[in-house]
Amino acid sequence: MLITPGQWGDARQLILVMERIRVGRLSGGRPRTRPDHLGGDKAYSSRRNRRYLRRRQIKHTIPEPKNQRANRQRRGNKGGRPTGFDKTIYKRRNEVERTINALKNFRAVATRFDKRVYVFQGTVTVAAIRLWLRG
Repeated sequence: MLITPGQWGDARQLILVMERIRVGRLSGGRPRTRPDHLGGDKAYSSRRNRRYLRRRQIKHTIPEPKNQRANRQRRGNKGGRPTGFDKTIYKRRNEVERTINALKNFRAVATRFDKRVYVFQGTVTVAAIRLWLRG
């Protein structure tokens, strides 16, 4: 979880979030830092993000916006290959959207009463734990 100012775009934060991922292993040992697959919406479709994911060998399903597709096609051979896109994997992205909406059902999360970032992060963490215990 990464708390950013409200006016910042999500796409710029992808690399920061990816660098913070640490998933513990059941058998112990070093935590995983690279997911098997990443799904995102059109906002995450930038050269910088795609280059980062390719360099780390992370498979991803991010749709290409029409203006980027048209620009790539206009450039011809220099535009590069079309991005791979799996519709069945992309349909699962709604699970993330539903979870975010469930977090926003907590009034303190939706309105962000807390002024300090570390207090708000605690509020979101408590809300996430409550959702996890219900589920």
